[in-house]
Amino acid sequence: MTALNKILIIAGVALLLGGLALGFHSVSATGANCGSVFQPAGGITPMACDGRLNSSGTLVTLVLVAGGLCLAAALTVKVVRDRVNA
Repeated sequence: MTALNKILIIAGVALLLGGLALGFHSVSATGANCGSVFQPAGGITPMACDGRLNSSGTLVTLVLVAGGLCLAAALTVKVVRDRVNA
């Protein structure tokens, strides 16, 4: 396994775990608890929560996709390196 693979795997796992942590992190707007991206607050939430939850959802999605791309890049590097060395 190359150093590049190790770096990509560590970065990918860190981004995936960070994205999950951000998804469960509670957000608030104008003093009201909006809940988290993965579990919005129950009942009727203020309209201000919609924007906060949407922006948090976008951030979580971007971080999770970046983590997935790092892991896919690590797999690609490994497959290409194995084929070249075979």
